[in-house]
Amino acid sequence: MNDNALPSTEQRNPLSYRIDTKSTLEILHIINSEDQNVPLAVATAMDPIAALVDDVVESFLKGGRLFYIGAGTSGRLGILDASECPPTFGVPPTMVQGLIAGGPPALTRSVEWAEDNPDAGVAELCSREFSSIDVLVGITASGQAPYVVGAMQYARSLGASVGAISSNETSKVFDCADHKIFLPVGPEIITGSTRMKSGTAQKLVLNMITTTAMIRIGKVYNNLMVDLMPLNTKLVDRAKRLVMEITGCDRQEAERLYTVSGGNVRVSILMSLLAVDAAEAQLLLESNGGSINRVLDARRQAT
Repeated sequence: MNDNALPSTEQRNPLSYRIDTKSTLEILHIINSEDQNVPLAVATAMDPIAALVDDVVESFLKGGRLFYIGAGTSGRLGILDASECPPTFGVPPTMVQGLIAGGPPALTRSVEWAEDNPDAGVAELCSREFSSIDVLVGITASGQAPYVVGAMQYARSLGASVGAISSNETSKVFDCADHKIFLPVGPEIITGSTRMKSGTAQKLVLNMITTTAMIRIGKVYNNLMVDLMPLNTKLVDRAKRLVMEITGCDRQEAERLYTVSGGNVRVSILMSLLAVDAAEAQLLLESNGGSINRVLDARRQAT
């Protein structure tokens, strides 16, 4: 079969030919050189990424959830991104969820055959009561996994917003997606090893989706994580330091605000900046999409 007839994820990369004869440093330079093309590939997909993020924001505001679904490396990356949202942005673990073919065992070992079952992905969505206000994003390098395709077709049949991330332009997942995110990273250094450039590109896009959506719903003030979940001593200290940095208050006052607000950094900040109590600060946030800047802008405009 002509190599050019294969999906780009399965083609051989001429730049890594005879890589097995190279020195350690030469191999590293080859890998690094190719990796530098990954952000450029992501940059070509900004419009569909933005459209998907807008749908995610709309879903969150309605009480909906974001689901990632994938097999192998793609599934693991989705679960990784989902798992980092609660501690970073203070959201419940159900708000962003990752599904992987083969379930939890596939996180630490290969369960490659699990991706061939299209009904398994549907069953997983049903078990989590996936609905039309939720968003599903299929992640797959080659874009052929029946587990992912079946779930995406089911989600779309419900009227939910569906996105697809793939490094294969002729990916099947694009046939059942509203938002088609094609990442043209080209052939891998090791033929077919999509945990490399394709996986890196996927990780960048997932970071962009959740981070941008969380910014849009008020989880960030300027560029600070003001809705982190203070689950340990380090994070409690970081929360109090955020209050001090933003409001200019001293440590004692930051600790008082933190206690009175019930450990809510955003409420603490507004209590200090606007001289209001915790209940009023919470109401101001709720009426301004959770955004501190929107609250402050509205107060300035009112005066």
